[in-house]
Amino acid sequence: MTDSATSASFAEPVPEIHRPYAAAEDRYTHWDYRRVGKSGLFLPPLSLGLWWNFGDNRAFDTQREILRHAFDHGINHFDLANNYGPPFGSAEENFGRMMRTDFAPYRDELILSTKAGYEMWPGPYGNHGSRKYLLASLDASLTRMSVDYVDIFYSHRSDPDTPLEETIGALDTAVRQGKALYAGISSYSPERTIEAVAIADRLGTPIVIHQPSYSMLNRWVEEGLLLTLEQQGLGSIGFGSLAQGLLSDRYVESAAPERAQDRGSFDDSMANEDNRERLRGLAAIAKKRKQSLAQMAISWTLRPGGVTSALIGVSSVKQLDENLAAAGRNDFTDDELAEIDRFAGEAGINIWAQSSDD
Repeated sequence: MTDSATSASFAEPVPEIHRPYAAAEDRYTHWDYRRVGKSGLFLPPLSLGLWWNFGDNRAFDTQREILRHAFDHGINHFDLANNYGPPFGSAEENFGRMMRTDFAPYRDELILSTKAGYEMWPGPYGNHGSRKYLLASLDASLTRMSVDYVDIFYSHRSDPDTPLEETIGALDTAVRQGKALYAGISSYSPERTIEAVAIADRLGTPIVIHQPSYSMLNRWVEEGLLLTLEQQGLGSIGFGSLAQGLLSDRYVESAAPERAQDRGSFDDSMANEDNRERLRGLAAIAKKRKQSLAQMAISWTLRPGGVTSALIGVSSVKQLDENLAAAGRNDFTDDELAEIDRFAGEAGINIWAQSSDD
């Protein structure tokens, strides 16, 4: 064999190898699905967010194992955004690979969502809420995800410098083009939500869901938003149930425990002594409930009067199983809720507050 022939053989593409996947037959027996507001959309109590652990910073086989396990256990909603990674776009690309190899036969069972609103590419049309950005971003997301449409397309944040009619009009266009089935908004204030809903109703494509940050240490949605959503007929899916990881047992004992990977949404100042005092009180309540602090935090967001679905982010199947065990434990007594309220409250961790106020 010549040197040139040898070089050519190394240059040949390596075929994608994967184990065939057949979903568990009992995947819809684990819980009841929750109606999203007044719409015909239903979500599982727990939805899987692909924000941080599904980019190029994690082994692809680990990602695949988590998504398969999630779907096998009734999580049929995978939540993405254009800039999820790292780097930007890689979570959608990795999911697209799994869509082609694992989930294509189950597309009609899946609820897939993506968003646009934060920085994605350079220049004035790679950020915020313009029609050009949102629709161009959606087209790119569909390509990366290897699907013809998403079930929910969100305006990721309110943009005070773009007319709301333009932003909501872009969502309307996406639905009318068949590139999204439902329209949603994220981190909008109650007042901005009412405006957005009114515009969407006039256009004929109602907004059906709002995605706010919500946890025991970040309760801004209780100051009018949850009531607004109920009055407007919208469902809700809360992100940040674990307060960017603060609501876990590892911060009870140490202000700076070892973390596998730093996230841009976590500031070490969040683990201050005042907040850790809150954590110690909440951890004691969780122990009496025979839950970890993280499990109780998830259960609490799903209690009656909380959100329709809670977005979780996990890095392993073990962690996913711990979260799944929390979904059926939203049976808090009045005494437990009162005791939690002694420690749970605004803890200065809502880094999305400015978007919510716009």
